[in-house]
Amino acid sequence: MDPRNPWQALTRPRFARGSWPWRAAGYLATGALVGGAACLVFLVLAVFSLFLIGLPLLLLSGPAVGGVERLRLRLVDLDPAPDPHRVPAAPGLAAWLRLRVGEQATWRELAYALLLATVLWPLDLIALAVGIGLPVTLLSTPLRLAVDGHEAKVVKLYLVTSYAEAFGAALVGALLLVLLAYPLAAVAGARAALARALLAPRETGPHDGIGEVIASRARLVDAFEAERRRIERDLHDGAQQRLVALTMTLGLARLDAPPGPLADQLARAHAEAGQVLTELRELIHDIHPQVLADYGLGAALADAADRSAVPVALAIDSDLPRLPAAVESAGYFAGCEALANIGKHSGARQAKITAQHADGVLRLVVEDDGRGAVDPARGSGLTGLADRIAVLDGTLTIMSPPGGPTVLRVEIPCPAPTQKPAPTQKPAAEKPAPAGSSASSSPRTASSSGKG
Repeated sequence: MDPRNPWQALTRPRFARGSWPWRAAGYLATGALVGGAACLVFLVLAVFSLFLIGLPLLLLSGPAVGGVERLRLRLVDLDPAPDPHRVPAAPGLAAWLRLRVGEQATWRELAYALLLATVLWPLDLIALAVGIGLPVTLLSTPLRLAVDGHEAKVVKLYLVTSYAEAFGAALVGALLLVLLAYPLAAVAGARAALARALLAPRETGPHDGIGEVIASRARLVDAFEAERRRIERDLHDGAQQRLVALTMTLGLARLDAPPGPLADQLARAHAEAGQVLTELRELIHDIHPQVLADYGLGAALADAADRSAVPVALAIDSDLPRLPAAVESAGYFAGCEALANIGKHSGARQAKITAQHADGVLRLVVEDDGRGAVDPARGSGLTGLADRIAVLDGTLTIMSPPGGPTVLRVEIPCPAPTQKPAPTQKPAAEKPAPAGSSASSSPRTASSSGKG
């Protein structure tokens, strides 16, 4: 296995001929530069803090230094250093500041920044002076003797007056450059370990299984979606086709029957079969709408807007690509749940759906002009969706002040598609259920009271 840091590389026989000594020297050199700059910045902020102006900036300088240091870790630590900060649940600077001040990661970064600005960067300079400066000075002895012409001092201690002595000093410098590469890399490895411990601590102890739990939940969601699609196909290709045949047979029998009790019975049976067929089509659509599987999220949201009891304006990105099935399904049912709650509880006159995929994130926003004052704790419709979106590492946020408007925002990180799909076209929908009918979709029947 290839070494991931200087500690592992030190035991390799080809360490001195590889890139790790130079990476270690680069890490210490950039650390001295960043630490010196941080020292100057902290001095200026300390002066302004006397007037209570620099205190917020002094606090926020920790995350700034932490971000730079996590990038510098890539020089000597090939394992990724993830950002330990959480994403604010609400937009705006105030929400961001409240979250940052309450996080332990912010205070760890501030402690590291102060340590870097006062102690670590001078140690980096000393290590560089001994590990690089001393050998380079010895190596340059012949050149300095040639420039001076008579004599040259070696490290301010030994006077060299001949080229034999100068080349001897250069040979010692070459040996030291190789030998001192090992302690220099050890120092860089220790510095990197300290930086990672404070800025990007690895999961240990009982947290080791968190990643596997998250991956397991994601696999369960994928399996659930696959099972939904299988049930939808079985109902569509099996039970629905048989009901269609039964309805047609009853219709023909009704036409051939003479007027009387038998014709009346056949008419009632034909009507019941038609009603069952309508409800089955609605059930199939609710399990996994065919428009979502065939045409993607944009067309599915447009179909849901057509079926909504409240007029819906659409602002869907025309270049919205096909996304992973679990992401499209979560976005679609979140939109359906929001529209169902708007129609049942908000008293809104109109709604708007915005959907776009940018910077590797699907963003879905549903707004309405209703009465607002939504209390998510009063029902479980959106709570279940929030859990489903959380499995995909996404967030569901509701902002609903009294008097409105209500804004539901869904953000799900997902990779950009490898190729641009064909333009999305909305197919001709099956016969939609009338507004307010009992055959509403499952996201709408699952909505809870109090949603806006």
